[in-house]
Amino acid sequence: MRVLIAGCGDLGTEAGLRFAAAGFSVLGWRRSPENLPAPITGQAADLTGRTGELPRIPAGTDVVVIAVAAGERSEAAYRAAYVDGTANVLDALERDGVRPRRILFVSSTAVYGDADGGEVDEHTPPDPASVTGEVILEAERLLHDRRPDAVVLRLAGIYGPGRTRLIDTVSAGTAVVPAGTRLTNRIHRDDAAAAIVHLSTQVSHPDPLYVGVDEEPVELADVLQFLAAELRTELPAPSDSGSSRGGNRRISNRRLLGTGFEFAYPTFREGYRAVLAGTGVRHP
Repeated sequence: MRVLIAGCGDLGTEAGLRFAAAGFSVLGWRRSPENLPAPITGQAADLTGRTGELPRIPAGTDVVVIAVAAGERSEAAYRAAYVDGTANVLDALERDGVRPRRILFVSSTAVYGDADGGEVDEHTPPDPASVTGEVILEAERLLHDRRPDAVVLRLAGIYGPGRTRLIDTVSAGTAVVPAGTRLTNRIHRDDAAAAIVHLSTQVSHPDPLYVGVDEEPVELADVLQFLAAELRTELPAPSDSGSSRGGNRRISNRRLLGTGFEFAYPTFREGYRAVLAGTGVRHP
């Protein structure tokens, strides 16, 4: 059994290790593959196609995960990574005559708009509030036009090892505490990787779309207060100057849970405690 992870960054690497633990032979494509851990086989590849065509895809590849990331937050960078990258992977599959039984594309809840605090799920029409969200939605549609049986996994804000922005701002005293309502939706990196493997290997007839988010949409202020308590520090006074990126919405994970998926970190509390335990942060 073979898996190709096209875009084997932090999330793809964690998924790759889990695929390998499940008995798959894992090939990871990335620009600099030399640091990929065993048992992932690394191969240099530029998914944007700027440096030439993609490598040959091994015959008998069962699963392809497209987990790209843009080099910067601009329309051009997102288009090169998400739209061009997805098209180039599909072209390479056709070129090599490989038809995997499962293609999974890692997308983002950025394709949704503001819901004024209401619930959002897979039935909610997308309404991106940013040009980068529009580009990701374009990549989803390109994928389903060419492979209607492909699975799209829209992940909410990923946190975890190496993704400690909120922890860092609270620790440094620079956190911006919103004065009003600011709902956030998130998922631990390890649960995001586990969901990729689960949907690729454990679900016989998957839906074309899933949302990857943990069990508890929560006010950002509550997350910051929790982190401040864990770090035994104080937060600045609430401010209206914080970013509204992410929309005001409660994202539901009912469809993902309905497949039998179980979270290792069902809420931000378990997840951030695990991150703090691994960061070496010393409590006063």
